[in-house]
Amino acid sequence: MAHVGISSFSKALQETLIAFSFNILGLVAGFIIASQLGIFKLSPWAITLFPVVLGTKSVLEGLLSGHLSTGLHLGTVLPRFRSNTESYSKLVEAIIVVTIIASIAMSGISLVFGHFIWGLTYTDFPALLSVTVATMAIGLVLFLVTSKVAFYSFKKGLDPDIVLYPIMSNVSTVLISLFYVVILRFQFSQNPVGQLVVVLFALFHAILASYLLFRGLHNSEFIKTLKESIVTMLFVALIVNITGSILKEINLFAGNRKEVYAVYPALLGLISSVGSVVGSTATTKLALGLLKPSLSSIVHHTKNILSAWIASFAMFLLMAPLALLVHGLFTFSGLYHFVLILILANIIAVTTIVLVSYALSILTFKRGLNPGNFVIPLENSLSGILISIALFVAIVVLR
Repeated sequence: MAHVGISSFSKALQETLIAFSFNILGLVAGFIIASQLGIFKLSPWAITLFPVVLGTKSVLEGLLSGHLSTGLHLGTVLPRFRSNTESYSKLVEAIIVVTIIASIAMSGISLVFGHFIWGLTYTDFPALLSVTVATMAIGLVLFLVTSKVAFYSFKKGLDPDIVLYPIMSNVSTVLISLFYVVILRFQFSQNPVGQLVVVLFALFHAILASYLLFRGLHNSEFIKTLKESIVTMLFVALIVNITGSILKEINLFAGNRKEVYAVYPALLGLISSVGSVVGSTATTKLALGLLKPSLSSIVHHTKNILSAWIASFAMFLLMAPLALLVHGLFTFSGLYHFVLILILANIIAVTTIVLVSYALSILTFKRGLNPGNFVIPLENSLSGILISIALFVAIVVLR
């Protein structure tokens, strides 16, 4: 194993722990979901669409975070809102356009997927589409927050590759969960004004995206980001729908175990954050020529991998008692059993996401693709499947 300097490892671990501590916010998202289980029974697609919406938003957040982190390091993005570069402006515009394209694609694939797996009918599509697009429309405000966090952390000497996505992933998880529940309540309300609100949010997003698309058609950087992002999102659409199906199985198996739902968004965020740290730092090192584009060079990336894994393990252990306490389910025997489940889930999910994220960084770099459009979005969507499978396996094995 390559020598890892104690001071540099300590700094990386400290930054990673700070960033990963924001995953505690995921428990807030889990509390929202666990306390609103009744609304998910109003439609067969309500529970399965949740990881789709959550995954879509996280992937888009990953796209923006990856571009901002690398751009700040390379100087193609400046750490300020005013008088920033054209690259930054086109990036934000492309993300807004990709968001609605992704929302429509996710809804369409969810319908087809759900028709055969979840028992959906084509009459469900208007409501499913409106809820998805409206939720993502409200979530556009998070892109401004992401930029602010990126600029602030960079100016304070922190590495945005390490801190940006883990922080924003969890902030967005909480807010998107809240937005999703609110939109569902509007959609399923008996008052037609509620459904009109959902439609208006969706229309606003569609009009804004159409305007930006028309304005950016002749900008090569905008089109390149758009094309690569859309290809990624189509692949992600399939993955997150698989995640939705796995969550449905967890829902059937776990029943009303609120602690499972309470930790799910937080665990998803943690695994995604591990992949983000490994993939984003590798991407930046590759761009700066500090890392060779080969799988064997993973030994020279040990500092970031170990710091991410240790931080995730610590947070997994912290999540267990917090989830039980929040829902008034704490007992020492229950804690012991739940900790074992989360440890096994961590080992399965983290091992896999580290290898996947690093391999994606190498592959996209060698093929001359922009890693910011592929690495974080793909590892993010895959992390949803991985933690879902890992949690399901751990629950079954240790029941």
